[in-house]
Amino acid sequence: MYKPSEQTKSPSLFWDLETMLDPKHELYVLANQIDWSSLEKAFAPLYSSEVGRPPKPIRLMAGLLILKHLRNVSDEEIIKQFRENAYYQYFCGMNMFVTASPCADTELVFFRKRIGENGIELILKESIRVNLKLEDEKRRGDNTKGGRKSDAETTAFIDSTVQEKNVTFPTDSKLLNKIIQYCYKSASLNHIKMRQSYSREVKELKRIQRFRGKSHSAVKVRKADRRMRTIAGRLVREQLRHLPADSSFRKLFDICLKFINGEKIDNHKIYSLHEPDTLCICKGKEHKKYEFGNKVSIVRTWGGLIIGALSFRNEYDGHTVDKSMEQVRRIYDRQIRILAGDRGYRGQTQSGTTKVVIPDVPKPSDTEYQKKKKHKLFCKRAGIEPIIGHCKSDHRLNRNFYKGIFGDNINVMLAAAGLNFKRAMRALFCPIRTIVEMLF
Repeated sequence: MYKPSEQTKSPSLFWDLETMLDPKHELYVLANQIDWSSLEKAFAPLYSSEVGRPPKPIRLMAGLLILKHLRNVSDEEIIKQFRENAYYQYFCGMNMFVTASPCADTELVFFRKRIGENGIELILKESIRVNLKLEDEKRRGDNTKGGRKSDAETTAFIDSTVQEKNVTFPTDSKLLNKIIQYCYKSASLNHIKMRQSYSREVKELKRIQRFRGKSHSAVKVRKADRRMRTIAGRLVREQLRHLPADSSFRKLFDICLKFINGEKIDNHKIYSLHEPDTLCICKGKEHKKYEFGNKVSIVRTWGGLIIGALSFRNEYDGHTVDKSMEQVRRIYDRQIRILAGDRGYRGQTQSGTTKVVIPDVPKPSDTEYQKKKKHKLFCKRAGIEPIIGHCKSDHRLNRNFYKGIFGDNINVMLAAAGLNFKRAMRALFCPIRTIVEMLF
């Protein structure tokens, strides 16, 4: 069973982080706003009480996970920055500055798998709670100014985007070359004597494939592609005949053989050997015709807070509304009456008690006020596009490095939580706003 670290603090003359750091720093204040005890209470039953060494503190692991997507760095890099940054250490619950690594980078992988999708969703829920608490405090302290309109508080916006997987642009010749290299590696590690390696012929075929774009060599390239597929099939079948039954290469070669034979996985072509669940999605973008990954749905409030982030495969946008709103009801404790989307959500008009609206031609019975109100609503809906852009560029949504469908599901929620926490940090530390309020 997980045992929380003792809350007693040993006094130190020089290295006490609480007295050494600036209490007005945004990370310092954010660390005190997050309810770490709720995360510990939720994650503690996931640890075994009988086997294994004592675990790392839950606040440490959850804090590193939040900081990783808050600062847009990898597992290895966040461990290095933790040793150098005192605010990171205070954020993760340290009392004194330490120079040693808090954990191995692989322990973050095990922690993500341990808490699962429900645990990641709980972190997203906590990021929403922190922002709502700050908004409520601001509204109570700003009695002279009018708050947001009531309809704005019950209005949300939805949009979908593609979460690209960490794969290279797939071509058949590129994947066949990888399969042949896997066969050479398997034969070397398992001490399998190959009947024929085809190394000299493969080298010549690669040279021919270089001139794929030339019109005079189109026939030669097609013949080289067919020959490369034949060689890859022979090598893979030979490896499957000689490999031990418990070899780790068998699963990989099963996927390779499906690709060689033109078979599909879940009704889609194989675009990556190490990520066979990757999909090819065409969103109609002029600068990027095809994207390889999966579709995600983002729901944000009028004020820019992300209250829903869910991963899908490649469903029609209108079919993602119900599941997205189910997640919103789980993690957002306020009612959403109007959900505005683009024309891609055509056909979905209701989700529970929430009305789904899309841009359309004004009705003849609409008054001028109603037309302006609808126009303002859909102009505001366009604000979700930069929110998605910030998630991609600043919080690791642009390139998903996590493995499998589980990685697809958690990466979008962690990116949304990272953006929400950064939004809270801007609200906690805004000297320009303070100066303007003092002057005016």
